[in-house]
Amino acid sequence: MILENIKSVKDLKALPLERLPELAREMREALIKRLSVHGGHFGSNLGIVEATIALHYVFNSPSDKIIFDVSHQSYCHKMLTGRADAFLYEEQYDSISGYSAPYESEHDVFTMGHTSTSVSLALGLAKARDLKGEDFKVIAVIGDGSLSGGEALEALNYAGEFKGPLIILVNDNDMSIAENHGGMYRGLKELRDTKGESQSNIFKAFGLDYMYVDNGNDVFALIDALEGIKDTKAPIVLHIRTQKGKGYAPAELKKEAWHATTPFNIDTGERLFSKNGADSYANITALHLLERMKNDPSIVSITAATPTVAGFDEERRILAGEQFIDVGIAEENALAMASGIARAGGKPVWAVNSTFLQRTYDQMSHDVCLNRSPVTTLVFNSSIYGHSDVTHLGIYDIAMLSGIPNLKYLAPTCYDEYISMLDWSIDQDKESVAIRVPYGRALPCGKPVRSDYSVCEYEIAQRGEGVAIIALGSFFELGKQVCEALMAKGLKPTLINPLFISELDKDTLDCLIGSHRLVVTLEDGILAGGFGEKIASYLGDKDIKVKNYGFKKEFPYTYTLDGILEENRLTTSQIVDDIQNII
Repeated sequence: MILENIKSVKDLKALPLERLPELAREMREALIKRLSVHGGHFGSNLGIVEATIALHYVFNSPSDKIIFDVSHQSYCHKMLTGRADAFLYEEQYDSISGYSAPYESEHDVFTMGHTSTSVSLALGLAKARDLKGEDFKVIAVIGDGSLSGGEALEALNYAGEFKGPLIILVNDNDMSIAENHGGMYRGLKELRDTKGESQSNIFKAFGLDYMYVDNGNDVFALIDALEGIKDTKAPIVLHIRTQKGKGYAPAELKKEAWHATTPFNIDTGERLFSKNGADSYANITALHLLERMKNDPSIVSITAATPTVAGFDEERRILAGEQFIDVGIAEENALAMASGIARAGGKPVWAVNSTFLQRTYDQMSHDVCLNRSPVTTLVFNSSIYGHSDVTHLGIYDIAMLSGIPNLKYLAPTCYDEYISMLDWSIDQDKESVAIRVPYGRALPCGKPVRSDYSVCEYEIAQRGEGVAIIALGSFFELGKQVCEALMAKGLKPTLINPLFISELDKDTLDCLIGSHRLVVTLEDGILAGGFGEKIASYLGDKDIKVKNYGFKKEFPYTYTLDGILEENRLTTSQIVDDIQNII
């Protein structure tokens, strides 16, 4: 076996050319086996095997810098840079991140997991190199889907006047996560159809040199092309056509479904479990919106290249028709466009992962909230229980959004509250609204829920005295567990479901004074600038203590859930111990 003997790029370079296809086959086999057990990004990694081999065969990493956009397709890069064991031996499957990680290897230049950033980062490296008079190659590897992101286009625009060597490898598999959207993709198709000869060339329009390789899964053609441009004196785009999911028939046939995967049966392609089952919030969101769309043509669901975050698979997108919009990987455009739709009388619902919401602070503040546009934003995976990689955390949205004026940020705890909030937000036309979608299964509340959220009023789920637990959103269940444990110790705490993240119910807070010695806040987000600190600030000059629970302000690298909860004293037993010590 070749792959098990690749301990560094030097071992790759020592291989004769004729053995590289055999190496590519072994790498695909290792990818499929590992991902069938571990899960992860699938199609993009299978498609870039030969390109990664060629890059490391021609260039001299880590002296030469290779930047993988998003870096979710860097598994093959990791195999060739001393981390092959993490793909060969099941006991080591969890030893690496799913993205570029400098703490793992000097071959990984940046920690990254968001899209459209590679060309900007590469330009920065190249500029610093030239200013310092150094001599190394810089290569940005970017997929065609990532080109729809504004930062990528801004970077290509600047690259057109950059006076120094830079290679931009465009890995074109005619796919984003789902299908590509945007006018530029007609031009890319023409380039593929004409083998790079079309006059409709976005890269040349930016002033960049250009080369095309039609078979981007031919390692020999790629090595020839890279050898021909490695000593370029000016920025050049190497546009290669690859096949997403290459080497695994189900992934070649259904590219969207195999962009990423949970563990699966290799022989049948059957998933061993589903992230978006019938009782997931993604699934119920799509079904509810589709039902409402039947009777209201002004409702429109918007996504920025992540349609299934809100349950809109290919079949449901067809059902929604013109009432579903995918703007491509362009969160800023999605939210600003939603504001325009709302101002014109439409009812936009924008669904986004919490980690990608970060890219739209200006649009949320300026384009939506400053204009009081009645946009509904659904924030998914906003929880410590969600993505655990450092680049995809969902615990910063509370601090980010709750400080923006004119924005009502709501935190449902269960299915009925969520649907009620969603309906209220769609139907009202006075406020900009965001809803922090609960994480996990959509379970019924088991109680009546309100239908109007125009006035901030917390819900007192249990009246008591001495200690008040204010448990926000996904942490309401934790609040219930803490209350039950305190009652077992003879205390009778008050339990409050605040529902509102960005506003304070001062009347309810004032009613706690006198009958309570301690207020405890629980939130599934960072403490700094979060929900609990606003409570503490309001009660700061009152005769009552406040204890906030959440996560410390940091970028936690790949973590275990039990570990990070215990580290932040967010287990039921720890919270109960703290409360007893305080009172």
